[in-house]
Amino acid sequence: MNNRLLSLTSRLRFAFEAFTEFLARVWKRSFYFYLAGVFSVFAVLDTTVLHITSEMRTAAFDAMVRYRISPPKPDPDIVIVDINEASLAALSKDYGRWPWPRQVLGEFVENIEKQQPKAVVFDILFSDADIYNSDSDAYFDAAIASANNIYFPMLRLDQSADALSQIKVAQIPGVLPMEDEEPQKDATLAVILPHFQAAIESGRLGTHNVVLDSDGVVRKYPVYIPSYGWKVPSLPSRIGKDLGWPEPSTEQILLNWRGKPFSYHYVSFSDVYTDMGSKNKQRAQDEFKDKIVIIGSTAPGLFDLRATPMAKMHPGVEVLATAIDNNKHGDSLRFPEGRIWYLLITLALIWGTAWAFYREDGRANIDKLFGLSQIILIGFSFASINFSNTYINLAGPVVLGIAYFSLARLYANATGKALEQNMVRAATARQGDVQATLLLIRFDTKLNVIPDAMLEKIRLGLKRIGSPQKSVEILSGSQKGLWGLFEKTIAISWAADLEDAEMCAAIQADVETVLQGTPKLLSRFVLHVNGATSHVVHQGNMHGGEQAAQGWRLLFAEALMKWDDEGKRNEQA
Repeated sequence: MNNRLLSLTSRLRFAFEAFTEFLARVWKRSFYFYLAGVFSVFAVLDTTVLHITSEMRTAAFDAMVRYRISPPKPDPDIVIVDINEASLAALSKDYGRWPWPRQVLGEFVENIEKQQPKAVVFDILFSDADIYNSDSDAYFDAAIASANNIYFPMLRLDQSADALSQIKVAQIPGVLPMEDEEPQKDATLAVILPHFQAAIESGRLGTHNVVLDSDGVVRKYPVYIPSYGWKVPSLPSRIGKDLGWPEPSTEQILLNWRGKPFSYHYVSFSDVYTDMGSKNKQRAQDEFKDKIVIIGSTAPGLFDLRATPMAKMHPGVEVLATAIDNNKHGDSLRFPEGRIWYLLITLALIWGTAWAFYREDGRANIDKLFGLSQIILIGFSFASINFSNTYINLAGPVVLGIAYFSLARLYANATGKALEQNMVRAATARQGDVQATLLLIRFDTKLNVIPDAMLEKIRLGLKRIGSPQKSVEILSGSQKGLWGLFEKTIAISWAADLEDAEMCAAIQADVETVLQGTPKLLSRFVLHVNGATSHVVHQGNMHGGEQAAQGWRLLFAEALMKWDDEGKRNEQA
């Protein structure tokens, strides 16, 4: 069983090597440009039609927002009066479970108005009459009629139900005509308005619909909802109009979250309501003076919970508070589309990576350079959302860049050996007699410190001197014995058909070119150029084909002996 497994493994390894050599012969290093072309086409299609990376950008945005170093602080003048589970339990003895009689909320409004809040905002949709407590409804209607700073939500229903509605858009308080569209005066709108006449007559109405993205997460809030040439204001926008806040110039805002759920100042409805009816009041009587008071619920049983970038279950009342906060301070996030810029960055990243893979000297540092580029792009995005209100989302270019790099690196690893210029392989491919030339350059480590990284740069420099038809390799010298003598040594080799006199002469000229250009090259890397190296040039003939490997081994041995003889003669001289 083990022998069969080993045999199968060997066959697969040889098949893989044969396949990679085939790819290397067909595509060579041009593969990186072919692959870049494919990715470029995809990037253009994704920008214009597909929008596949948009979900990646969304996920990146959520992470960036969630892990900001210093998110903006919630406005201390926004207070949420919370109908939480504790309030439901506390008042259930007197008023039963939710919904309570409207008189409870009427009494609350009357008492809180004595403290002169800037605005009282209900995040409760009063859609129907309480048929069992008509007097309670009347009490609430009278209480809100006597105030001039109470705001109510209305709910925009699905557009498909508009034709069934009897409510004309033009008759809804607070709607305004669009600047660039002719409003339809008779158009009807499917919307749930507050049941109370005083709320309608006040005109202080706005939608509290949120904007759900395709994944069901709330990231945006409407400034207004365009409907048949009319602008139906949102609740935060309606409040801002009365309080003199500048209206956002966009149809929707990207919410600038103040933190995780319960970041705002919360007070329990039952605690405040009970204290209001107590003779011995414990709470400050100016607790809500000049505050924006939002009355809503975080009780899970009332199902006002939303998925947001900050949490899977974010209280809806706090989403409304965030939108009001953003409108007040004008600091909602700006998320420029910039599709063309993102496309250009993507193309630059892909083609820059392709060029680095194509060039041998670029491949030496491609992993570090590519990793650094990704860190810079991600860092730029993270910095943009931490130090400004404009989020530059570079997740798309980063993701496509990583995908390109991964495939290019896979190809490079698979075909690197086959693509490497190697004179042993070149001689093996020839069938006739071959003239082989070997230049060994050894660095004097006592005169100069030569780290491995520097040695690799010198190797690449030598490769660029003269003809490219040569092999330039570093001999590590990590082996013991004979090969240890080649420590910090670079071997440059050439091969040509013995009968090709022109090529043989060109190799001789190339050897001289390399030797003449070496001092200038070394001056860029070492302190002491004179005496920095010693070298030997050795030439011999060998048979091509399968005997070439043995011929190269003999050539190396002869070169070493020649080097040793020359060293002895120099010492005697």
